[in-house]
Parts: sequence; C-alpha cells; structure tokens
Amino acid sequence: MPPSRRNAAKIQTLRQQGVLNAHPESVTDPLFQTGDFFDPRDFLQVKYEMLRRAEVDKAPVTEAAAAFGLSRPAFYQAQHAVAQQGLAGLIPRKRGPHGAHKLTPALLKFVLQQRAASPSLTIAELITRIQQQFGVAVHRRTLERHLARQEKKRR
Repeated sequence: MPPSRRNAAKIQTLRQQGVLNAHPESVTDPLFQTGDFFDPRDFLQVKYEMLRRAEVDKAPVTEAAAAFGLSRPAFYQAQHAVAQQGLAGLIPRKRGPHGAHKLTPALLKFVLQQRAASPSLTIAELITRIQQQFGVAVHRRTLERHLARQEKKRR
C-alpha cells in the first residue's frame, strides 16, 4: 500500500478509536520528529511517551508535558489513569453520565405503583407526580424508555 493511503487509513483508524491527536504539530519531542514509528497523531503513544520521559528519563514534568504538547494537568491526569488502570487508562472514555442516573430504585417503584393504580395515567402526569414526590425533573423520553423496558420484561 502506498504511504499516503497507509497514512490515510491510519488517521481514519485513530479517529474512529478516538485517539487522533488534534494538535500533532505541538509535539516537539525529537523522537516524534525523526521516524515512522513515533507518530505525533497517535495520542495514546504521545501520552505514553510523555509519561515515560518523566518516569524513566527523569525529565521534569513541565518539560515533558511541553515537549509532547500537553499541559501539566494533562500529565497528572494521564499518570493517575495509568496508576489506576494500567495502559488502558490512557484510552479515552465516553464522557458524561452512563444510564438513567435519576431513576433511583425508590423512584422506579413509585412509577410502577402509580401505573398499576391508574393505567391510563399519561407520561406528563407521571412526570408531574415524580416532580412533586421526589423533586426530580425526569425527561419524558427517559421515562418512556424505562416503561417500554418494563413492558418488554413482562412479555
């Protein structure tokens, strides 16, 4: 495969995996200026080499972070992630809440009781009752999805 097609394929793969460095030009470390192995577009490799530079080569954190185009807080976040999870800690994770975090077991029990007592109760009425009882604003679609899952379980 010609080098340009190989580079395009690698960039596409890095982008899909969420590890494409948005600012490869800010990586000034000599390792990344010379060969094909060290790729400034590969954010995982950049972070790993930054950590290695500070840990193994005993470079100051400020210098290591600057040479790899990152900040000191980014260095410490990466260091903490590796200490907690190993190299897998450097892989970016989806941000934000994962799942219906407002739907507590007590709230779910309340919803099921309300639906059992009054099956004709609309979603809007349920949301109003949840707000009054728990002081929590639940999105209409969140409640619809939960009720659909409950209905699916019953079948």
